[in-house]
Amino acid sequence: MRHRVAGRTLNRNASHRKAMFKNMAASLIKTLRNVEGAENNPEVPGRITTTIPKAKELRPFIEKLITLAKKGAATAKNAEPHATKAAKDTAEWKAWRESDRWSKWAQAMSPSVEARRRAFAKLRDKDAVDILFTDLVERFADREGGYTRIVKLAKFRIGDATRHCFIEFVGTNDRVKRVRHKKSESLQVAAPQATTPAPAEAPATT
Repeated sequence: MRHRVAGRTLNRNASHRKAMFKNMAASLIKTLRNVEGAENNPEVPGRITTTIPKAKELRPFIEKLITLAKKGAATAKNAEPHATKAAKDTAEWKAWRESDRWSKWAQAMSPSVEARRRAFAKLRDKDAVDILFTDLVERFADREGGYTRIVKLAKFRIGDATRHCFIEFVGTNDRVKRVRHKKSESLQVAAPQATTPAPAEAPATT
């Protein structure tokens, strides 16, 4: 019996599915940065087109990565008071390296470094991890989940008639909900106005 087996197999073994989701997640994240002069820049940043089952499995995969990046970025802010702006291998930097400030900075930065390593283990792409911990963390700083959406498309794949959709990050191409207010039109029946007869003209006297 199929107990404790969650998720779709997608006609692939476990290693194939993991590799596929790594590539899809990295592709979706990297569409946020267009390279000038590149031929493969996406038409819409933060969006890829795929099939509906794949998009439904990719959505929790990438949203957990964004949550991990937000937690790592929050801990990195705690290390800012102990950091230094001196260039590496300078006298000021060496003095900071041998002081207690460095140990406090390293201890505060360790959760953020761990989060980056865990994200890299999932994506295996340095550029995608950099975008994840900078652009996406800043973009979804005030949002508690629900970072992506799936929109079904009307077209079907020619080979097997599979329906397509696109998965994208929320916040850029949000639809504006237009609320139509119905005006209540009350039909008022005009009461017939009473017409007063015109006063009779007095006969002219000669």
